[in-house]
Amino acid sequence: MLYRRHLLIAALTLAAASPWAGAQMRIEGQTFDAVARVADTDLMLNGVGVRAVAWLKGYAAALYLPAKASTPPEVLASTGAKRLQMRLLQDVAAEEFVKAIDKGFARNTPADQLPALAERKAIFDSQVQAVGKVKKGDVVNLDFVPGSGLVFSLNGKARGAAIPGDDLYAAVLRIFLGDKPVDARLKAGLLGGAVS
Repeated sequence: MLYRRHLLIAALTLAAASPWAGAQMRIEGQTFDAVARVADTDLMLNGVGVRAVAWLKGYAAALYLPAKASTPPEVLASTGAKRLQMRLLQDVAAEEFVKAIDKGFARNTPADQLPALAERKAIFDSQVQAVGKVKKGDVVNLDFVPGSGLVFSLNGKARGAAIPGDDLYAAVLRIFLGDKPVDARLKAGLLGGAVS
């Protein structure tokens, strides 16, 4: 009996310490799973947030990483697969997404890095532009697949070939997590902060 009790305590302790012991998170009616699978790797939910301007809420988002990270440098230094998932709360023209990408790149990427990213960013822009419009309820994944690069998918379907480069994916993440993020509250949520 005592042996069983020790085993149970040990099992509970390991479960609590496990990085996979997290739970789903719900925000703005959207439920994000505790684990996402990208490139044959289980990623853990790091945090969630909402992109909002005044009362208008554009999308709920979640960041999935191989291990928890609470600062942008930790996220950017993380190796392996990653996912940023956005769930649309409004219909949005793809042109608006492209404008946001371009603005986010310009505000959060060091100027000396922009020339090396320009051609690949243009490919990413064209993949997004080709969608035409994203609708309320659509799910956008921006995945990093090691050895391949950035994979943009809409509702589970890749919208073009992977775009190579850790540097490109880091620049995409900085749109959300950089010094001048698209939304400061969204940044805090993706980094595991309190969700309001």
